[in-house]
Amino acid sequence: MDFAGFDSTTTPTTPSGGSAGPDEPLQEWQKDTSRAPIATKIVVAGGFGVGKTTFVGRVSEIEPLVTEAVMTQASEGTDDLAATPEKTTTTVAMDFGRITLDAGLVLYLFGTPGQQRFWFMWDDLVRGAIGAVVMADTRRLEDCFPALDYFESCGLPYVVAVNHFEGTEYYEAEDVREALSVPAGVPVVVMDARKRDTVVDSLTTLVAHAVELTPA
Repeated sequence: MDFAGFDSTTTPTTPSGGSAGPDEPLQEWQKDTSRAPIATKIVVAGGFGVGKTTFVGRVSEIEPLVTEAVMTQASEGTDDLAATPEKTTTTVAMDFGRITLDAGLVLYLFGTPGQQRFWFMWDDLVRGAIGAVVMADTRRLEDCFPALDYFESCGLPYVVAVNHFEGTEYYEAEDVREALSVPAGVPVVVMDARKRDTVVDSLTTLVAHAVELTPA
């Protein structure tokens, strides 16, 4: 893909803390080279600092590719760090990971950059995807509206994954649905991007939703 404006000097790195995925032993069916699982593409989108890189890295069974660049004073006044003051890096191209859900399904995860100045990349990242996970932070719900509008307009199946940050007020999924005016047919789940099982649950919910909307 041609990412115009992407600084080629930015070096892909791996997220701090690593991922639980690469350390897990392969299952017997994963070693069977005669089987050809279905490979699908999933997009993980949302606002700046909502947890997309953590989401992808937590479940990836390969060393995840991330394009994190150190934030500088140039982003002051553009990137709102009020809710995430500890954040020092940002995704400038994409995150990439892979997870095998079962013997016949492999998901390739593509995390989008959250800032508006990088939205021009979304059309390339979304091409060929079966669906999207739109991540939301209840402290900044308005940040996920652009992603919701984007996937509604292009007709791509999506689910809303509310990333519940430690120390913040907990909201039920239906409360978030109402606040965001998410259609009744779109799943809304509450999860924690640091916890592998909740990330997997979000992905399986998306796959089921996408299959449900696929014409027979």
